[in-house]
Amino acid sequence: MSPLAAGQPSREELRQAAEWFSVLQSGKPSAADIQDWQQWLASGTGAQAAWQRVEDLAGGLSRLSSLPARQALEHGARLGRSRRSALRALALVPLGGLAAWLLQQQSERRGWLADYRTSVGERRELQLADGGRLWLNTGSAANVDYQPGLRRIALYAGELLLSTGRDPVQPARPMVVDVAPGRLQALGTRFGVRYADSGAVHLAVFEGRVAAQPRAGSSLVVAAGQQALVWPHRVEALGSVAAQADGWTRGMLVADNMRLDDFLAELSRYRRGLLSCAAEVADLRIVGAYPLADTDQVLQALASSLNIRVRQPFPWWVSVEGL
Repeated sequence: MSPLAAGQPSREELRQAAEWFSVLQSGKPSAADIQDWQQWLASGTGAQAAWQRVEDLAGGLSRLSSLPARQALEHGARLGRSRRSALRALALVPLGGLAAWLLQQQSERRGWLADYRTSVGERRELQLADGGRLWLNTGSAANVDYQPGLRRIALYAGELLLSTGRDPVQPARPMVVDVAPGRLQALGTRFGVRYADSGAVHLAVFEGRVAAQPRAGSSLVVAAGQQALVWPHRVEALGSVAAQADGWTRGMLVADNMRLDDFLAELSRYRRGLLSCAAEVADLRIVGAYPLADTDQVLQALASSLNIRVRQPFPWWVSVEGL
C-alpha cells in the first residue's frame, strides 16, 4: 500500500518536504528551484501525501508573506489548490523545526493507542521489569517493550523521567527511549525526556550519561547535569539542567527566578482551559515550590504574594493581570 493510501507519508518524504520549504523560503529561489519543486511535488503519491499531511495539520492559516514563496505558489498553480494551501501552512512553521513538527504529529497519533497514558493533570509512576522506574507527566503517552535483545520505551507525547535498572538478562540489553526525532540510549542513568512545542525533544540528564542519536546526523553523549534539544537532523547542547527540573515527579513545580509568563505556561500543562498572562505582569519573577495537585490554589497563592489579580472571564479561561 502506498504512503498516500495509508495516510502516512514516510519520514524521508517529510524530510524532503521540509527541505523544499527551506529552499522556497530562502529569499532567492531560482526558476530552476521552482521547477524542480514542482516536479518533486508531481513525482508521486508519496510527495503529495507529505504536502496533504501538512495541509490537514495546519490548514486555514494565513497566506505567505514572502515574495519567493508566493512566486512558487503562482508557478505551481497547475499542481492543484490543495498544494497551494499546504505551502501557505508551511510558511508559518519555523524552518528548522518543520521536520520535527511533522514527525511529532505522527507520533502523537500513534500515542492514541499507547499502553500507558496520562490525562491532563495526571502523573503516573511505573515499576519496570528490570527494577527501573518510569514516571509519566501530564498529557503523556508511551509504550514499554522489553525484547530479547533490547529494552525499549517509546514516548509518543508529553514527558517522562526514567531511572534505569540493572538488567537481569546477561549480557545486558541496551536501554533506549525512542522519540519522533531519534533515539536516546541510556548509559546507566536517570534522565528526563519531553516534547517541546517545536516538535524537538528536550533531554535533561540527572545521573550518568545518555547518547542522543537523531534520525540523521551525528550523535551526542550528554553527561549528568547537562541538557540538549534533539532534532531530526542534529542534537543541540543547551548547557546545565535547571535545579529541581524533575520536581514534577514529586508533584511540585519548582521555580527559581522564573518569569511569571513562563511559570504560567508550565502550570497550564496541568489544567484544562486557557491560562493567560497579561503583558504588564509577564516579567515578574517567581521563586518557590508549588504543589501541582491544586492549580487553582497555586494561582491564589500567586495573587496573595504578587501585585496581580486572577480573573475568570469565562469558565474555561483564567487571566492573570495587574491590579
